[in-house]
Amino acid sequence: MKAVKSLSALALVLVLVLGGCGGGGERNGGSEKAGKLTVGSKNFTENILLAHMMAILIEENMDIRVERKVNLGGSNVAWQALRNGDIQMYVDYSGTIVANYYQEETGNAEETLARAKELVERDNLKFLEPWGFNNTYTLAVKQDLADELGLETYSDLAKVSDRLVIGCEFEFLDRPDGLPGLKEVYGMTFADEKGMDAGLRYPSIGEGKVDVINAYATDGMLVVHQLKILQDDKSFFPPYHGAPLVRQDALERYPGLEALFNRLAGKLDDVTMQRLNAKVDAEGLKEEDVAREFLVELGLIEG
Repeated sequence: MKAVKSLSALALVLVLVLGGCGGGGERNGGSEKAGKLTVGSKNFTENILLAHMMAILIEENMDIRVERKVNLGGSNVAWQALRNGDIQMYVDYSGTIVANYYQEETGNAEETLARAKELVERDNLKFLEPWGFNNTYTLAVKQDLADELGLETYSDLAKVSDRLVIGCEFEFLDRPDGLPGLKEVYGMTFADEKGMDAGLRYPSIGEGKVDVINAYATDGMLVVHQLKILQDDKSFFPPYHGAPLVRQDALERYPGLEALFNRLAGKLDDVTMQRLNAKVDAEGLKEEDVAREFLVELGLIEG
């Protein structure tokens, strides 16, 4: 009788163990997922949209479960999350890597890209092939203010900056490739400097709370608000070509990942990126939906 009870108990244990193993796996179409990757993003539309592109490409082409950690914060927050292993990848920019993370001088587009790829290897990371757009910083003002003050270039702006208020992202206030550098190169001295979240810049200039904002060349809202982009006549801002920045251990674990992301190499120019960003910021569509629609448009996933 004791033997029967022992066998019954053993059978129960086996059922529970096997049931637990089977029930805990992530499944897709009934098959257990082979692994997991976490995709992150910074705290602005374009970077969130591109994170969803990365996640969707993985989900539709590889047997991997994807966790999304979007809108983490500014560049330094996403960078630390990547190095700590909290995320395995996100899209970053060549100029940000060289000037902000490693605090080195940037060069032209090719030099900056090559240096970014070299530098990240120190941290066991890989900067993949650029996706085609150059999201460099710029400064923008309302057209009527530009007409009133005769603003065409950053040098023009510097002459009247003591009468104006600039609104910019918090990290732009401190980054060497941001406001501190502009002050040094152009001699700008604004009447006030207001740090804010990225999404508040356009409402702020639209409501007249600030006169000048920092912007990105691929922002869809530049067109929506009909702002004038001033010319960086001393070529202060470095190139910011966007590409996936991925942990080397993730690439080694999933060998097809790099080739998958390279399918988007050269596929997004500045105008295309503006169009996609505007779908979110002006039309109110979700970043994930815009990302999926674009990938279908390119034939990289099925609709």
